[in-house]
Amino acid sequence: MKIKLPYFDRDGWRAAFVIWLVAFVIGHVSEPVWWIGVAIGFACLLFFRDPERIPPSKNHVVVSPADGIILKIADVEPPSELGLTGQRKKISIFMSVLNVHVNRTPIAGTVEKIIYTPGRFFNVTLDKANEYNERQATFVRNDDGMKLVFVQIAGLIARRIRCDIKEGDKLERGQRVGIIRFGSRVDVYLPLDVSVLVEEGQITVAGETILANYNVEEKKNEKKPRNK
Repeated sequence: MKIKLPYFDRDGWRAAFVIWLVAFVIGHVSEPVWWIGVAIGFACLLFFRDPERIPPSKNHVVVSPADGIILKIADVEPPSELGLTGQRKKISIFMSVLNVHVNRTPIAGTVEKIIYTPGRFFNVTLDKANEYNERQATFVRNDDGMKLVFVQIAGLIARRIRCDIKEGDKLERGQRVGIIRFGSRVDVYLPLDVSVLVEEGQITVAGETILANYNVEEKKNEKKPRNK
């Protein structure tokens, strides 16, 4: 039986290497420190695990950008910094320290804009985290013309958002886009007319769980005049 081990993000390897190096040096004086350092290093790697994911093959679907739990689904006015007019459907996903921290794009498409906003580190379950926390918004438009925004929000423990993409990049659905260290929240802003397929309290898997469906063909057909 072949066992497939999870891939670990590069930040995890760097952190583990530093921990093991320090433990190795101090371990010459105190052997227990060496074993404690080894254990902490492996625990660090687990925090940065990055398993492969298989996005759904269905058309016109939006997948989860993060592992976690659906915290809230609501029709809201987006933050003013996003420059969006009118309400959007927002799906908030809470990532605990036990979740995989690597984030993925909800749809395939072109990165139109990335907005980084420095801020504080309130608990991400609080509403004020939308306005005051450090965050990064990514705008993606697909070939069907559907546009969404997902916002990575740093939390009480998370202190850094790492972005691995840039404006103009072409993304595949479920492609890795970056990481938020040690848990936080990701908000997805969608057009109001999408069909949400998840509910509050549901567990999500980044790149695999379908959050919503938008059927472009049906919308086109609705605009065509009916034959009398």
